[in-house]
Amino acid sequence: MKLIKLLFLSTLFLFSGIVFAQDDSNSEKRAPGHYNTNRFKQMYEEFSTPNMFRTASGAPGPNYYQQQADYVMDIELDDKNKKIIGSETITYTNNSPDVLEYLWVQLDQNVRAKDSKSPLIETSHAAPTEMAGSFVKNYMEDGFDGGFNITEVKDENGAALPHMINQTMMRIDMPKNLNPGEEFVFSIKWWYNINDHVVGRGRSGYETFEDGNRGYVIAQFYPRMAVYNDVEGWQNSQFWGRDEFALPFGDFDVNITVPSDHILDATGSLQNRKEIFSKEMMDRYDAAQKSFDKPVMIVTQTEAEAAAKNFSKAKRTWKFKAENVRDYAFASSRKYIWDMMAVKMGSGSVMAVSLYPPESNPLWEDWSTRTVASTLETYSRMTFEYPYPKAISVSAKNQGMEYPMICWNHGRPDKDGYISDRTKFGMISVIVHEVGHNYFPMIVNSDERQWTWMDEGLNTFLQYVAEQDFGETYPEAIGPNKKYPSRRGPAKNIVDYMAGDQGTMAPIMTKGLNTYNFGANAYAKPATALNILRETIMGRELFDFAFKTYSHRWMFKHPTPEDFFRTMEDASAVDLDWYWREWFYTTDYVDIGVKDVKKFYVTSKMNKEVQKMLEDRGIQESDLPPMVYMVEEGSEDFDERELTSKLDEIQTLKEYINENIPPEERANLKHPNYFYKVSFEKPGGIPMPIIAQYNYKDGTSERIVYPAQIWRKNDELIKKVIASEKEIVKIEVDPDQETADIDTSNNSWPKQKELGAFEKFKKKKKSD
Repeated sequence: MKLIKLLFLSTLFLFSGIVFAQDDSNSEKRAPGHYNTNRFKQMYEEFSTPNMFRTASGAPGPNYYQQQADYVMDIELDDKNKKIIGSETITYTNNSPDVLEYLWVQLDQNVRAKDSKSPLIETSHAAPTEMAGSFVKNYMEDGFDGGFNITEVKDENGAALPHMINQTMMRIDMPKNLNPGEEFVFSIKWWYNINDHVVGRGRSGYETFEDGNRGYVIAQFYPRMAVYNDVEGWQNSQFWGRDEFALPFGDFDVNITVPSDHILDATGSLQNRKEIFSKEMMDRYDAAQKSFDKPVMIVTQTEAEAAAKNFSKAKRTWKFKAENVRDYAFASSRKYIWDMMAVKMGSGSVMAVSLYPPESNPLWEDWSTRTVASTLETYSRMTFEYPYPKAISVSAKNQGMEYPMICWNHGRPDKDGYISDRTKFGMISVIVHEVGHNYFPMIVNSDERQWTWMDEGLNTFLQYVAEQDFGETYPEAIGPNKKYPSRRGPAKNIVDYMAGDQGTMAPIMTKGLNTYNFGANAYAKPATALNILRETIMGRELFDFAFKTYSHRWMFKHPTPEDFFRTMEDASAVDLDWYWREWFYTTDYVDIGVKDVKKFYVTSKMNKEVQKMLEDRGIQESDLPPMVYMVEEGSEDFDERELTSKLDEIQTLKEYINENIPPEERANLKHPNYFYKVSFEKPGGIPMPIIAQYNYKDGTSERIVYPAQIWRKNDELIKKVIASEKEIVKIEVDPDQETADIDTSNNSWPKQKELGAFEKFKKKKKSD
């Protein structure tokens, strides 16, 4: 008899196994030899092989290196002729194991040269209507001549160096090869016409105020060394105007000569402050260094308005030094109001600073420097303590651009002084974003030219965290009982883009120049992906530790996407290959829902399927141990007279419990009275956790999160049997919209009835 029972149990298990395999097998049909598209396979094919420069853990390897470029510059801003003239001496150190035959220098201003090819790569069409200003610019003007004029390239002995300019790149031909560990010193003299950034929407330039004064925000203004690294050698990809920059770290010694009545600030520490500042300004500066709760005016609005009335012809030189920065920028105008505030940073402090014209008040006086301070606090908590002495926010029309220690930002009241919420929150958000770029990519120095998302996406993610922190710190800016109205970050905000036309999408892992919907692809989608990782996939504790680990590993270094992906897994013990592949390497979307729900009852009566299996094998029911069967409501085995929802009425179950479970343990047994088989479907490509909320008849609910790995064997349909002590009346998938599900019509059981237009109107009126 024991042998028969064992044979039956083996057969039954085998039978169950076959059914299980059919239920959970990957239903995707593939032709013989077709590439395996399993979404959970590891990313060995996509990732580079680890080496001595970059390890498999995502950390820099023992032979990691990076080049250094140090600059000594003399710059003059010619306000009358809107021109900038400069000379620079570059000391380039070859820390690589390679022998370099030549050097590459970036000439980004050449994107505005008369012979620039950038306009030629864009398509155009004849619009049925066009603004007069655009028409004149497009068809009647000769164009702005803003490229670099290189007047001299010499070695340290004053001998002319051969060089060749290819669009926005200049090759320097050295007299001999540069060996590992050697330095090469050379100098460049140059000038260019400064562009009107309001008209051309450039990253830097000038704007002209109604009183004839100008505000200058100057960047990409000097020939800059390109990056040479272990990943691709020289990063000398041309600058077409969109993809930003790849730059080595170095030290800067910069003298900037401007009209004597200008107020100026820049990357680095001011070396001749006592020559520049009046005694009153010095007193205010000293007070600002001790003020941690509100900004202190260094130059007041009254003083800025008075200075704007006189156009001095005298000159003054501001001297700055900056250590270990990858770039340099400055802002200058006689119209600037200037305020500062100290921010606690570890055992010391740094300065939050703002420069803005009277046209920006009262908005900027109220919120700019406070926003800078709040941003530094959040980003430092999430990454590392801010290592530079200051962070500056400069008001510039239509701008949003970042450089080490300084950035330009839009947002001003209208001419009547009205400040809309859109203007206020737009200004706060752009300041958070641009100040945040000090961390990514100014310190964690990714290659913006190739991987836009590594600075914009990571920074936009942290921007969302910082905006929410700002709202909690300054509720008076938001309004009572409100959260900061972040535009990007929450999963639900990316749904419209994810549900869009696949023909106008590109994976995140695409060079920015070649993407559609640049803002959504490079900023919003990666930021949302990271927010979902933090809130839903990993949890804050694991995510924050891993993200901070990445930030510390790669601060003042040059990471790649794989360094980020590997570190996030290495520091968390969470396998995320499936997540990186789907969110970053494809344009798939999320769509998970409830396909159907079937109700079952427990019985001691054998169902026909099992009965036939036994008959085929010549086994009698009397040979079996106590068995329990489940019958689907409405099936051919279903007979209400033979069914019960009470487990203590199932004779075979009672027999088993009495014979096998000690009396003291029986009280701990659950007594589910309701049984459901829930089928979850996945019409979308991206596998995500199933966040299922089960709502019960008594008004209570329970939420179960099934990990994304539940889809590993079947990419379209999975089933779960739910044994419940209470009757389920409703099942909801992703009730809080955490996964960017593009179609919520299948997210509920029973399926939600679509309201007609009149019903929607009545419901809206009732809620109003």
